[in-house]
Amino acid sequence: MTTTLRSGVRLMTVLTIAGALTATGLSTAASAGTKKKPKAAAPATITVEKPAAANLTETGSTLLYPLWNIWGPAYHHTYPQVTLTTAGTGSGTGIADATNNTVNIGSSDAYLSPSTVAANPGLLNIPLAISYQVIAYNIPGVTAHLKLNGTILTKIYLGRITRWDDPAIAKLNPGINLPGTTIVPVHRADGSGDTFLFSQYLARQDGPEWGSGNYGTSVTWPALHSALSAQGNGGMVTTCQATPGCIAYIGISFLAQAQKAGLQYAQLLNGNGQYMMPTAQAVAKEAAQYANITPASGAISMINGRVNGGYPIINYEYGIVNKNQTSASTAQAVRSLLEWAISPKFGNQMKFLNQVNFLPLPAKVVAQSYKQIKSIK
Repeated sequence: MTTTLRSGVRLMTVLTIAGALTATGLSTAASAGTKKKPKAAAPATITVEKPAAANLTETGSTLLYPLWNIWGPAYHHTYPQVTLTTAGTGSGTGIADATNNTVNIGSSDAYLSPSTVAANPGLLNIPLAISYQVIAYNIPGVTAHLKLNGTILTKIYLGRITRWDDPAIAKLNPGINLPGTTIVPVHRADGSGDTFLFSQYLARQDGPEWGSGNYGTSVTWPALHSALSAQGNGGMVTTCQATPGCIAYIGISFLAQAQKAGLQYAQLLNGNGQYMMPTAQAVAKEAAQYANITPASGAISMINGRVNGGYPIINYEYGIVNKNQTSASTAQAVRSLLEWAISPKFGNQMKFLNQVNFLPLPAKVVAQSYKQIKSIK
């Protein structure tokens, strides 16, 4: 039977945010010399419009929630006529609330499904930044970054590998003294973009056993007597901390909390057959391969790509927004906030993103997100 631990059930912050500044993006550098050189992508030009007074609401991804709480005060410094209420409730709730038009912005680590888009043609998923996920564990006496892959993780979450000294894990990690501690797989109890990312990694690495289509913000987990569930990324950290033998998937914005809790994290097998650590460099390599193929809608999986040196569980963080807002003034405020968030001169600066271990959007994706934002009325 799965036990649910409610840690960090609902995070809520009210932020006063602000306004009146127009900003243009970086200019394109001129090429020099007589020989033609490869052209870098031109930085997107983002104009942040002055918002009307409005009370805005955002809810959803607990992975994106810490960034909203950094962005909010910074935007507030310039635009005091807008009030933003934020909540970390899980990506599933963010998508549902944006779909129902009960919030202005739903935050999600998962892009909208084709069926959701078909049923709600006015709904947008707007990339805001690049994030990634770690596989964390609490194994007594083990401080190494174990090598793990989708096949091993599938067997763990299906209850077919039950001890940390299992031969399959030991074979991948020679020289590491693995204890016979029972493995306790922890999963999200709430609708979660992190569940979407993790289950998609399992589906792409071990489709025959896990199920190639078995992924989403909610999945049916086997009823293992050893399994635990938790609310939000904060709950995943505290549950794993309290449970020797645990393994959990955790969004990168909670890495500092996971490390403070004494958790270690794994090297993961990528689609190119390499075991990679979750570093900014490896994430940037993975993301670079997707920049030019990201569609105008922003909806794309960047899981398990065949990228040399790439980390395999990365994603765009999305603002899920109904393009038809309740009033022109509300729409103007939503546009302004999102324009500010994706601007390389403002919200997509590393001084903000570094605090949660996110990476900025590529220039092409910034331009596509900006076009989506301008369609909000």
